[in-house]
Amino acid sequence: MRIKICGLTRPEDILAANRIRPDYIGFVFATGRRRTVSKETAKQLKALLDPSIAAVGVFVDQSTEEIADLLRQGIIDIAQLHGNETEEQVREIKALTGKPVIKALRVTCKEDILRWQDSEADFLLLDAGQGSGEQFDWSLLSAASRPYFLAGGINTGNIAEALKMPGLYCIDVSSGAETDGRKDPAKMQALAEAAHGFKA
Repeated sequence: MRIKICGLTRPEDILAANRIRPDYIGFVFATGRRRTVSKETAKQLKALLDPSIAAVGVFVDQSTEEIADLLRQGIIDIAQLHGNETEEQVREIKALTGKPVIKALRVTCKEDILRWQDSEADFLLLDAGQGSGEQFDWSLLSAASRPYFLAGGINTGNIAEALKMPGLYCIDVSSGAETDGRKDPAKMQALAEAAHGFKA
């Protein structure tokens, strides 16, 4: 199983990721968040990142041009849209850059998933909110008919259960890989080992 560790902000986070080898890491560009990084910081961190690990940029209702610029410069490899973006914006970003797009959904009922099943987004990310760190009702995942990223309150205590969800493509963790608000290499490693060692 694949794993994404989101919200990296420091060089030591990147060095830990290079050692632990998640499939994806995430930089948060949405404004006003605890883990938000600037374009310049993300560029510096990306330069340290092992090129075999894909960097995902997380955005909330930001302009298509801002997102496309970061993709074109190679500061990120994938855009994750975590706000009220439309299917039209998903298509526009893909057309402008040729890069993958993940559309994040706040899941409160099966209809939240069903209405995006035919999206041109490369993947859907199913979450309780915008990085709230809370778990939603995973029984709703039965509505997903395409592979998805699962986020929201996943940690070392519940990852074994999360990995059993049908159709899962990738586990997405952030606060579950932290201690006192900072990325914790031991937790990052435990989560990555659990995901990479899982056999469906």
